[in-house]
Amino acid sequence: MVESIGSWWMWAGFFALVLTMIAADLLLLGGKTAHKVTFREAAGWSVVWVMMALLFNAALWWHLDGVAGREIANEKSLEFLTGYVIEKSLAVDNIFVWLVIFSYFAVPAEFQRRVLLYGVLGAIVMRTVMVVAGTWLISEFHWILYFFGLLLLATGIKMLIFADKQPDLGTNPALRWMRKHMKVTDNFHGERFFIISKGVRYATPLFLVLVLVEITDLIFAVDSIPAIFAITSDPFIVLTSNVFAILGLRAMYFLLKDVADRFHLLKYGLAMVLMFVGTKMLIVDVYKIPVLLSLAVVGTIIGLSVVASLIWTKPRTAPPLQLSAGKE
Repeated sequence: MVESIGSWWMWAGFFALVLTMIAADLLLLGGKTAHKVTFREAAGWSVVWVMMALLFNAALWWHLDGVAGREIANEKSLEFLTGYVIEKSLAVDNIFVWLVIFSYFAVPAEFQRRVLLYGVLGAIVMRTVMVVAGTWLISEFHWILYFFGLLLLATGIKMLIFADKQPDLGTNPALRWMRKHMKVTDNFHGERFFIISKGVRYATPLFLVLVLVEITDLIFAVDSIPAIFAITSDPFIVLTSNVFAILGLRAMYFLLKDVADRFHLLKYGLAMVLMFVGTKMLIVDVYKIPVLLSLAVVGTIIGLSVVASLIWTKPRTAPPLQLSAGKE
């Protein structure tokens, strides 16, 4: 049985806080009408989400310092911070794929926010399920850690090899299936996912985009959840650090979408992070790398890849051809 610092009221309080933050994101970041989220708006909300995560970690430390002692408080708060940094870093790759999807469908900027809201909600649900499942698997089968380690190591190597390769959405099986089995409009209809025309229900291209975003969330969750289990097996720390990283993902997308090409070496850094975390998991029974050292290594890798991207600017190429919204 995996031990957790989370009592029932801590879980209840956390989920209440998450629902409140999602409501604030829904009502304040974009409001109820479609509009283009500005860089200033996205930057402001990105700061808010980071500050909320840090305040939560400070409150967690304060509570544990009083009930469990300074040593436990320091250990768990450091695990939360390390997990948060790892999940936040890996989320950047998610943003790169979202950019490809939105560009492929030529989604107007003012329609993107609703898709990303549902994408974030879906990611929270999927990761909650995966954390519960992962916690049970680790408690019952210790060897599953080696499987997770191999998965992360293989994913990191694959990402390192194919870092510059763009996904080919034209051959995506889910997209091909939807276009074959669903009636899809040629044009967008505001932020609507479905319309009724002459008594027939049609999906809009925005629905296809939403499905691809959710599939992307699922794929990246398969990588990110094992990564945080390399830091801690406490389900409360695993889930809270994951969710706080995800909550700011929509704002971070709008913050980075116009400058993402400047960080062309970041994918190599993310690949190295996955390889490091995978290796850490594989040698856990031989040598347990301290959490503080893990945080330092991850921070250094991400920092160096960002600095290197800014120093060695990627030559600009012609923008990719955007397809029509509904059909190829």
